[in-house]
Amino acid sequence: MLRAAMAALSHLPPSCIPNPNPLKHFLFSFSPHKSFQFRPCCLRLFMARPLFLPSTAVQSSRILSSNIELDPHYLSCSMPNKCLKVAVLLSGGVDSSVALRLLHAAGHSCTAFYLKIWFQEDFNNFWSECPWEEDLKYAKAVCDQVDVPLEVVHLTDEYWENVVSHIIEEYRCGRTPNPDVLCNTRIKFGAFMDAISGMEFDYVASGHYANIVHSFSERTNKPSVLELSRDMVKDQTYFLSHLSQSQLKRLIFPLGCIPKDEVRNMAKVFGLPNKDRKDSQGICFLGKIKFSEFVARHIGEKEGVILEAETGDFLGKHRGFWFYTIGQRQGLRLPGGPWYVVEKDVSNNVIFVSRNYFSFDKRRRLFRVGSLKWLGGSPPSQMDQLRCKVRHGPGFYDCSLRMEVSDDKNEVAVVRLSEDDQGLAAGQFAAFYEGRTCIGSGVILESWDDKGFPVCTKALEIAIMEDKSTLGKPVKIKVKPETCLKESEHKDGIEVEVKQCSNCCD
Repeated sequence: MLRAAMAALSHLPPSCIPNPNPLKHFLFSFSPHKSFQFRPCCLRLFMARPLFLPSTAVQSSRILSSNIELDPHYLSCSMPNKCLKVAVLLSGGVDSSVALRLLHAAGHSCTAFYLKIWFQEDFNNFWSECPWEEDLKYAKAVCDQVDVPLEVVHLTDEYWENVVSHIIEEYRCGRTPNPDVLCNTRIKFGAFMDAISGMEFDYVASGHYANIVHSFSERTNKPSVLELSRDMVKDQTYFLSHLSQSQLKRLIFPLGCIPKDEVRNMAKVFGLPNKDRKDSQGICFLGKIKFSEFVARHIGEKEGVILEAETGDFLGKHRGFWFYTIGQRQGLRLPGGPWYVVEKDVSNNVIFVSRNYFSFDKRRRLFRVGSLKWLGGSPPSQMDQLRCKVRHGPGFYDCSLRMEVSDDKNEVAVVRLSEDDQGLAAGQFAAFYEGRTCIGSGVILESWDDKGFPVCTKALEIAIMEDKSTLGKPVKIKVKPETCLKESEHKDGIEVEVKQCSNCCD
């Protein structure tokens, strides 16, 4: 056994050996069903390092710990043959676990980190519902298979201050924020990178479905490029589109070259303990808590009225405008639907709804984007042949941009889509692409050409009434909406489209 270990060491390149005399500075440990590993005597200087054989020794990319052969293309996004020190974000799910195993197979020295971002002890009712203990159990089991060290990093306060509190404030203002974009930018690749900055890792890796192309030329300082993953359905470049170039340069995404179904198959081949675990859904910090319950706890409830946008009819009551977003149909509890939220009067806590959400020309092609961040450091030189995502998913729009300066002296982009979109919501992100390259993103400020869904005069007048108790009982909703005529009128120099009905407008 000792001879085998020494023979293995002879194949390692010098950059992978902390000291020229390995036998003097490493202890050997062996255990059944596991590969032997070398542990440096000075733990302050080196972390536990699993044994690997570089491709020069074994071209088939054989994983020593499990005798599994990998097709080289599976390692193409893992920087094989570079012998890197990598910090791997491990959630306990399948994707990050497979990412860890691929990096291990590529010959890197990996340390796994589990981020604990649940609530402070003041939120015991939420804490008891969060599955972090189960996540951590799976993460530890995955690491134990290949003797990779696992560390737990507590970022609860940072998460609350930089993500959760921002989400709450945005909903109070009637906007719809994106927690995933904020978490990636401010926590996973923000606060976490700051926390390990003194540990001299070469890269940080995660199980995101995206691809990063790094330039390793010493003569040029080219920016790193964020590209679409091979799996267009699972692609997560949208959630990564607001990163900075300095963050991008330090990242590896091993799954960027592999479709989701093959990742699942690899989990079974690797024999991962979480191979059959379902993918997580919803907002990561909520666990099993419904989002409506979280909003009610931190923003509260305030009764308001629901008005039909075309007629001004009083249809019912709601718990607060912050529970609803444009395009939403669930939670309205109105008969004769489907009904959709088409506008919100934030100052008066009024929700406007319609059954004509998908049939009316609402000019949803033009909107503004602020808080712009360009991954290459500057806006694209050509702005008339771009592509745009306004939500996570495989769908793109062709688009063009026009840069301008807002009233508060900030740079904004006016975006024109090639076709209408049904669900633009202020607070969400719009990500921009040149071919397969994600070039940046910004926050949607206004949608629908600044006009919104046309709300009739009666509905607008009812919305500003101070005493809405005089409205009486909600009307009996008819099965089919009455036909309304459209007319255009000018108000304050702006053309506003108004729907006029014989039974609602004078």
